[in-house]
Amino acid sequence: MTRSRRRIPLVAHVIHALRMGGLENGLVNLVNRTPQTRYRHAIVCMTGHDRFAERIERDDVELFAIGKRPGKDPDAYRRLWQLFRRLRPDVAHTRNLAALDAHVPAFVAGVPARVHGEHGRDMVDLDGSNRRYRLLRRAMRPLIHHWIPLSADLEAYLRDDIGVPTGRVTRIRNGVDVSRFRPVPGAAERLRAAQGWHPDTTVVGWVGRMEPVKNPLGLVEAVASLVSDEPALRDRIGLVLVGDGSERGAVEQALSAAGLRDRAWLAGARDDVPELLAALDLFVLPSRAEGISNTILEALACGVPVLAYAVGGNAELLGNEGCGSILPPGDTAALAQAIGEWAGDSDRRRVSREVARRRAEREFSMEAMVAAYMDVYDRVLDRSGGRARAARQSGIV
Repeated sequence: MTRSRRRIPLVAHVIHALRMGGLENGLVNLVNRTPQTRYRHAIVCMTGHDRFAERIERDDVELFAIGKRPGKDPDAYRRLWQLFRRLRPDVAHTRNLAALDAHVPAFVAGVPARVHGEHGRDMVDLDGSNRRYRLLRRAMRPLIHHWIPLSADLEAYLRDDIGVPTGRVTRIRNGVDVSRFRPVPGAAERLRAAQGWHPDTTVVGWVGRMEPVKNPLGLVEAVASLVSDEPALRDRIGLVLVGDGSERGAVEQALSAAGLRDRAWLAGARDDVPELLAALDLFVLPSRAEGISNTILEALACGVPVLAYAVGGNAELLGNEGCGSILPPGDTAALAQAIGEWAGDSDRRRVSREVARRRAEREFSMEAMVAAYMDVYDRVLDRSGGRARAARQSGIV
């Protein structure tokens, strides 16, 4: 590198694993969209990664797997410290509780700027009241220069419960690629034909990890309750569940018990999620906890009305413009009623489609998200002296 060329700062993103998920999708979007003249990226997985890593489009992004074993694994943090020493990143950016303690080896290795993101909650701490996890976040607070919550709920938690000063917190909502996720003419008709469903079938869908916190079983239970109360709806509703995980067996059993197996398509993990979302009449997210849901954003961008429980940032995303309904958390009866009402009102769905698409384009641009992250990196580097260090390493000063 010549003395006249500015060294481009390196951000080391530390996550539990790089596999299909909202957090991971947001990270890949950020990496792909950051101007190469502003920041370089490395992704460090505490455990490992799978084919999801193929979504990284930049050829200058290094990917590492620490191979941490379940439970206590001190040697994994030694390996992480060694990696930090070798990479010499300017910023270490961890995400969620599973990667939080990576700030200890980052600090010891001399990483000058350290950032932590809170993307959502786990089944073991749905409301953020777990005392052990609060104490861990408070213990890590002196090592972290800046915190990035994705929702107002998480922002309040960091400020009020963890004690992070307001000036060290920046809320950044996820962005959505509205050129990739968009209405697709004919997608609905193709899906109904492929499943052998009547052209008037209302297609109700869900996308995500089939894990308890995402609660795919809650959608099945709501639809089962609806058709039990109104048997005539059975042949007018089709279910599409996209994703895989530990709850798949329970979902299949519940569908069979309700006599709905022939009215549901369990698509598994797919690469054509944008077209599948665009084929839905309703998107339902009955999660027990969320940060800022990528799948809600993607559904809105595809022009699909959304029904979701009032957890995390779901209400923030839908607003009050008529692009869906927010329901009491865990209220299966309310969810069943809402599905029935929306399924029976095609005019409402048509108007909502247009509102949803406009909201995604106006409020959740990918460009705004990337600019917000770069602004945080700029500020923590300037405050920590990391930018001066990068200049010295490049030979500029």
